Amino acid sequence: MLTVGLTGGIGAGKSEVSRLLVECGAVLIDADRIAREVVAPGTPGLTAVVGSFGEGILAEDGSLDRPRLGSIVFADAEKLAVLNSIVHPLVGARSRELEEAAAEDAVVVHDVPLLTENGLASLYDLVIVVDASAETQLDRLVGRRGMSEEDARARMAAQATREQRREIADIVIDNDVPLETLERRVKDVWAELVHRERAARRPAQE
Repeated sequence: MLTVGLTGGIGAGKSEVSRLLVECGAVLIDADRIAREVVAPGTPGLTAVVGSFGEGILAEDGSLDRPRLGSIVFADAEKLAVLNSIVHPLVGARSRELEEAAAEDAVVVHDVPLLTENGLASLYDLVIVVDASAETQLDRLVGRRGMSEEDARARMAAQATREQRREIADIVIDNDVPLETLERRVKDVWAELVHRERAARRPAQE
């Protein structure tokens, strides 16, 4: 098994890269998806979040109003740290369960938005960083996700810098490119990942 940490700034296009890697054959463990699961209605995670931030962060149906909570925490480092202290241990535990369930020869890609910020690079055999300019990130957040420019800039500022992410990268995927170029780059990266996974297993087989 080869474990890969995949990260990138918000709006850099990490989700597109993870989608392409899954098409190639990767097993994807999506930290964002798990983060939603662990704060679903009725979970201990949601109870803890409401205990820290109040019932005002709930939607009418009792689910977590993520945009409302996001507008609170991404503009306040202390509040963001409180939220992370609740959610991250739950996400980590579930991620480990899913990794242990994967096949022995799998390439397991952990899609982790805050991998750099939380110092998680050492947990993986290698780290892939999806990189894009701040201008590209902002255009995608405002144009595609419908965020206000102020909200988008606040979320970008709450994350690591491009330089900090690139420092921990074993592989960088440039996503200031057309989709066709990105697809070719991801296929090349996938070939390298498969080669590394096989090379890592070879001594045990001989």
